[in-house]
Amino acid sequence: MKFKVLEMTLKEVRDFGKVEVCVLPWGSCEPHNLHLPYGTDTFTAEKVAEISCKKANEKGGKVILLPTMQIGVNSNHFGFPLALHFAPTTQLTILKDIIRALENYKIYKLVILNAHGGNEFGALLRELYGTTKVHIFLMHWWSARGDLMDEIFEDKTGEHGHEAETSWALYLYPEFVHLEWADEGKVNEPRLKGIKEGWVKIVRPWHLLTTNSGYGNPKKATAEKGKAMVEASTDKIAEFLVELSNSEIDDKFPY
Repeated sequence: MKFKVLEMTLKEVRDFGKVEVCVLPWGSCEPHNLHLPYGTDTFTAEKVAEISCKKANEKGGKVILLPTMQIGVNSNHFGFPLALHFAPTTQLTILKDIIRALENYKIYKLVILNAHGGNEFGALLRELYGTTKVHIFLMHWWSARGDLMDEIFEDKTGEHGHEAETSWALYLYPEFVHLEWADEGKVNEPRLKGIKEGWVKIVRPWHLLTTNSGYGNPKKATAEKGKAMVEASTDKIAEFLVELSNSEIDDKFPY
């Protein structure tokens, strides 16, 4: 049975029956070193969500996959060409509109599956709390099996266009990856000690931090490493989706 709403007809939507959970993938449009596409986070969000929803529905969940949001919070990437940016307030407006639609159809469980580190939804969810019947659950997909990162990947320092991200790109959408074009992902250190030590935070201007927007060396990336991370993560995400789908909403939900 189909579960991607964009691919479903009205008949298929009606035949699906009661929808318990909607999954909203959210990515970005930004450069990832010289070798990965601008849509890296968007493609990852969509494919990880699709695999997870498929596994969940095969285990009895009633989960629908919503269209992927393709633009994220990226103002600190404006030093590179064609990075697109949604302000957090824009994201909040989009969420409000999606929630309004879900409330109309009496769907009260929404999962945001995020694949972009710059999408910090915490404050938005607090803004929405208490204003809707929809219960919102946020997951940064790579955190589902974050315990595997050190086990699978050799580069322990990267975070953007690095070995890990390149590996799951090679597994999920290899046609867009050009590993031979990649640089080593070296970054510049801040001059201020507090920032260097990590206890002072700033919005990092990516064109000053990096050489070509990459942070971490991707050269040891492989599709096999990506598969190990993606499949383990989607197994765990699917388990959560099934559990959420089967959970009754009462006055104390989700406790």
